[in-house]
Amino acid sequence: MKNYREKIVIRTSIISILSNIILAGFKAFVGVLANSIAIISDAVNNLSDALSSIITIVGTKLAGKSADKEHPYGHGRIEYMTSLVVSGIVLYAGITAFIESAKKIIHHEFANYSTITLIVLIAGIIVKFILGLYVKKKGKEVNSNSLVASGSDAFNDAILSISVLASAIIYMIFNISLEAYVGVLLSLFIIKSGVELIKESVDNMIGVRVESNLARQIKKEIVKEKDVQGAFDLILNDYGPDKYLGSVHIEVLDTLSVAEVDKISRRITKRIAEKYGVILHTIGVYSVNTKDKNIIKMQKDIYDIVFSHTGILQMHGFYVDEEEKSISFDIIIDFKIKDREEEYKKIYDEIHNKYEDYKINITLDVDISD
Repeated sequence: MKNYREKIVIRTSIISILSNIILAGFKAFVGVLANSIAIISDAVNNLSDALSSIITIVGTKLAGKSADKEHPYGHGRIEYMTSLVVSGIVLYAGITAFIESAKKIIHHEFANYSTITLIVLIAGIIVKFILGLYVKKKGKEVNSNSLVASGSDAFNDAILSISVLASAIIYMIFNISLEAYVGVLLSLFIIKSGVELIKESVDNMIGVRVESNLARQIKKEIVKEKDVQGAFDLILNDYGPDKYLGSVHIEVLDTLSVAEVDKISRRITKRIAEKYGVILHTIGVYSVNTKDKNIIKMQKDIYDIVFSHTGILQMHGFYVDEEEKSISFDIIIDFKIKDREEEYKKIYDEIHNKYEDYKINITLDVDISD
């Protein structure tokens, strides 16, 4: 599967490189002949797309290296580093195009459009639309964010080229020159794309929240397992595209033996790996009280206290140890609450005052996944 994904990414990137180089060459030639900064900016954009695809290939090859002693989780995150380089190239291209377009506005020069100019622009638009469809489709096929982004970028390029074409037609019909202003518009769009790509690359390297749909699907799959009452605290560490290692807590009845819990955790690990390609290397266990009705009532009372406070997203892992006279559970408080520690203290004090004979252990969990 890894080799198949790598081949698709590289082959698609090569097609994108060749297409963009050809388009950049034609547009640069026509842009110089027509003295059009807008067309030249469009050519620079195509050239930066080609360079981005080259870096994507290099990143994919490096990221595909096998794990070793120094990098036991593999080299997948290299793709995010190369994405950052690509983002910098896109941003630089946008800034350069903006400066040249601004100069054209200050020192106005008229373009010299011709029929061949229009033909090249129309051909470029058609090629970019087709390329965008193809690259995006392949990106979704192998779950490559880089290819999906490149496909979307190709669509955006086609739209921008339409604006260049429109300015050329307006000039040829009405003798009104808008091309320098269109060049500024193009460059601002490229700059915006560069900034967004940088943010995405940095976010991936820092670590972002687990994709909501994936988190819900994994938890839903886990609770299908017999005797599992709930799944919580799902953490997935991203080591590159399609490379997740993680952990989760499950709630199980306190009547189960260690051997039974072991079988459950092994079945969960196997099922999640096969269905989602996610390796759950750790499955923690919360024991659920079932033997004492007074404890069940106590849980309901504490639940009501906790959720009477603002910003409570979840309470789980509730357990009472009558021998040690302790009450333990976890709560998750919304990040929107400015002082989560203060809210936690209020909850702790309220429960402690009601159950003075017990040692209260409340863990303030982080809202990691949905």
